[in-house]
Amino acid sequence: MTDGERAGGDPREPQRRHRIAVLALPGVPPFELGIPSRVFGSVADAEGRPLYEVVVCTADGGPVLSDAGFVVQPAAGPEALAAADTVIIPPTHAMPELAGGGPLPPEVDAAIADIRPGARLVSICSGSYVLAAAGLLDGRPATTHWNLAPEFRRAYPKVKVDEEVLFVDDGDVLTSAGVAAGVDLCLHMIRRDHGAAAANRAARICVVPPWRDGGQAQFIDRPVPEPTLASTTATRAWAMEHLAEPLSLGRLAEHARMSLRSFTRRFRDEVGMTPGQWLTAQRLELAKQLLETTDLPVDLVAHRAGLGSGNSLRAHMKSSLGISPAAYRRTFSSAA
Repeated sequence: MTDGERAGGDPREPQRRHRIAVLALPGVPPFELGIPSRVFGSVADAEGRPLYEVVVCTADGGPVLSDAGFVVQPAAGPEALAAADTVIIPPTHAMPELAGGGPLPPEVDAAIADIRPGARLVSICSGSYVLAAAGLLDGRPATTHWNLAPEFRRAYPKVKVDEEVLFVDDGDVLTSAGVAAGVDLCLHMIRRDHGAAAANRAARICVVPPWRDGGQAQFIDRPVPEPTLASTTATRAWAMEHLAEPLSLGRLAEHARMSLRSFTRRFRDEVGMTPGQWLTAQRLELAKQLLETTDLPVDLVAHRAGLGSGNSLRAHMKSSLGISPAAYRRTFSSAA
């Protein structure tokens, strides 16, 4: 039963919490292992009831040694995977055979096979190797840590690897890049499940940025730009307060007191995308918040978000989310 089907029941009955199983494998880094519990554990409904139930499990129910040298004692075994609505696989630094496309250990392979059909599958960083070794990424877009991408591509040529992004949402299978990108992906999933307001609340509790688009570039090792006092930070903060106004590249560069060329180059260095891409993303995020928290007509939402007309907003939402403004409002306005 999906969350939507559960939501259609008696409104007086509390919804069953979405069950998340986090599979701890030998050599798991503690930081990445703790991300799902910390982020999803920060989400509650209007009455303060947790919306997610997160359990850490292992493939055989026994303890595993983390890469920090201490033992992780799981709360559950593989039975948690079979009962989960979402399965999250953090990275492992103790399965070098996967780097060459080798098979999963038998107990891990059996545990993965027990995941129920329809469950959402998620990897953080090199947890993507586990999904790939199980054949679950064949023919699908995915990402992993940029430094591992060439090796990953050789080991799993059927996977459409994109090392330039923070995370990839392919519906029921989601993959993230390294470390902090796992936080971004978890917040994205909360936003997808319960809307931007819930994700923003969780981000505030965790004291992390509420939104970095999955298409933002990873911090790939590239030549460092020449040191300078110039930064686009102040201009970005100013632009966030003026999203409803026309914001041309020339106006942004003028505010930053830079030439067009210098501003564009500096912006990409600092943000990982063009000014136009960033503006569109911020405006779309504002439009989503307005759809969730107000009853403004779609045309007025588009105007206040700086996206022009309702038709423009519909096109942007269809392209980025695959959903219309009206459908988004129906889905998330009550959650907000």
